[in-house]
Amino acid sequence: MPGLLTESGNSSSVVSYSPAAETPAVYTLHHCLKPPITPRLSISWSRGNTLRVTILRSPETANSVEEEPGGKVVDLKLSGEDVDSEINDAVRWRRIAYGSLSPFAHLQNKKNAMAALSELRHSTPYDGDWSKYILEYSKEINSLLGSNKSSPASLIEDPKTVLKNVEEPSSLKAAWELLEIFYADKQSHSWILERLVDWLSDYNTLFSGQVPSVHLRLVEFQAELINTQVVENEIKYWQAISSALAVGWLDIAVKLLRLHGSYQLNQLGTRETENGLVEAVAVLVSKMPRMRADLPSGKLGECYFNKSDFVRAWEKWRAQITKLDCSAFWLQCSHHETKENLKNLLQILLGNTSALSSATCHWVELYIAHFLYIRPLTSGLESMYVLAQKCIQLKPTSSPHKLMRLILGILEENTEVVLAECSRSFGPWMIAHATELLTAGSIEAEILLKEERDKLGGISIEESHRLVYAQVLSSHALTWQIAPIYLISCMKHGLGLLEILLYKQPAYHSQVLLKNIEICRMYDLDSVSSNAMKIAGVHHWKHGRKGAGVFWLQQARDEVRLNRIAQKLFDFVGKSISDESFEQWEGLIELLGSESKTAGGLEFLHKYRDFKKSLQQVQDGIFNDAARKAGEALILLMKNPSTPQRFWLPLLYDSLKLLNWQERPLLNVSQTNLLLNKLQELSVARLRPDFVEVGLPPQALSSVRVALATNLGRAILEE
Repeated sequence: MPGLLTESGNSSSVVSYSPAAETPAVYTLHHCLKPPITPRLSISWSRGNTLRVTILRSPETANSVEEEPGGKVVDLKLSGEDVDSEINDAVRWRRIAYGSLSPFAHLQNKKNAMAALSELRHSTPYDGDWSKYILEYSKEINSLLGSNKSSPASLIEDPKTVLKNVEEPSSLKAAWELLEIFYADKQSHSWILERLVDWLSDYNTLFSGQVPSVHLRLVEFQAELINTQVVENEIKYWQAISSALAVGWLDIAVKLLRLHGSYQLNQLGTRETENGLVEAVAVLVSKMPRMRADLPSGKLGECYFNKSDFVRAWEKWRAQITKLDCSAFWLQCSHHETKENLKNLLQILLGNTSALSSATCHWVELYIAHFLYIRPLTSGLESMYVLAQKCIQLKPTSSPHKLMRLILGILEENTEVVLAECSRSFGPWMIAHATELLTAGSIEAEILLKEERDKLGGISIEESHRLVYAQVLSSHALTWQIAPIYLISCMKHGLGLLEILLYKQPAYHSQVLLKNIEICRMYDLDSVSSNAMKIAGVHHWKHGRKGAGVFWLQQARDEVRLNRIAQKLFDFVGKSISDESFEQWEGLIELLGSESKTAGGLEFLHKYRDFKKSLQQVQDGIFNDAARKAGEALILLMKNPSTPQRFWLPLLYDSLKLLNWQERPLLNVSQTNLLLNKLQELSVARLRPDFVEVGLPPQALSSVRVALATNLGRAILEE
């Protein structure tokens, strides 16, 4: 049953507010602060969606002498207490976009799996199960678009309440249900006419803002019903019953009939015949045969699943109406308005074209009335389209509603018109998801939508619309993450555009970068992922976040840039052990790990860090074991080919304490000879013009030579 719309506020406002917030309450603030007081303004969030503004004023700003210094506090309510997705359009669309992602992706996976299986079996790609998948997909999408919720029912129902309070339905949901009725729900094609009756019952309110409608007529009558004493004398009462009956709202028609004055206890005795005629019409209405599987709760009529059973019941029901119409009891009815209008209701039930046209307001309502009372077994879209054209001639509209244009396109079986109307009236989301419904079971529509066209750059209409929707998603920071699902379904340009999208994301934001990497892993875009991590690493390094820069370059396995960074780091770490800068680069070296494959030229820094720690322990007074470990670390560093030559002398100079160890020589003869050879190579290298001198004291080289010679002599004597 259609409902009475509730007030939903202005959906276009950025910050919604309740009417009560227009005149907020102002509270006086008293304090004991002594002058001088500087005037202050404080703004903070209060409970819920309330903004609290506090003003503290000085005595000089008081309005009068008697007014003590204080302040004012006002709470501004920025939104109503029930802010739902229908009020905030942006939130609603994001919810729909994210909610429709999963059904779309699952359907694409099933389509790809069935196509692969058909290639193995050399059969058609779609079988009988495909229509079931399409219907499941349609219903999942439909559930996202809202539901016609009514307000909680009162414990004591008001007999004069014709319409229930319901939220305003969505045109998008109405359009989607139309596509589902005609394209997706193959199982209900036998009672597609009844589906249209239900559809009009749910969405006739949408027509009220643009054209007159039965719903609007009922709303106006309900507003007047409260002050009406004798309803059967009012012409609007009978018009409301006729209109509700014409469009198949049988429950409303019966409820209004039983508001008739003859049902009052004090009038049953004097108006018995009149009451019997009213009740007879009400019973006939409630027993109307319906060609459908079942009826929702509260709906009236008798369901027939089998066509032959329905025809027999229909003929019997029409015979009962004709019999009542010819009954002699009409002569005994003394109330003229009741008699004439009840006879008019019987004419509606018998399918009188003039009566149906008078009872309906626009051509869609007249169209539904023809199905109910004249052609209940109409089948085939061609005959349905011819009937729609006749109804338009009888009930023309100067500015047809977008849903009316969509219905005509569907009945005309013109897929291009349906596509154009969906795109123009309901936006990219609708057309990107509705193509799956339009191609279900229609070879012509599939060819139209999937055929590659030169005018579109070699892509199909379906792919073109998906790319447009993906572009809309990509343009918003909160929805770009779901655009890849739609791009990857476009075989021609989807993958290339996906790479462009991922490259455009700001790699310096950690969360965005992680999402970027996850998407690349899902679609095997290793090169894009590696480049994104390189970009992030370079960005962090340039902005002083050197640890993060090294980490992302390691993840990208960028040996070239890591080696360049190593060269820069060498300038910082090649200083004396007493330099306090050791702590600045120690944490960075910790990130390098022990795997040389991902560290590049930085492998040396990791070992140099260990050596520095060993020397620190020696200087702190930990002698024998620590000194032995420090000596072993020195030899490993000098043997390692990754140790730069310009670090040889600083390493030996920092190790003078080890070379001059008093208790016993820490290095044996072969180890000492290794260091002497390295020192000799360094002396030869200093003769080259490109050699860079290290910032060490002038006597550093001679001190190291003396220490090595002394250690060699002691080692020979000990051996």
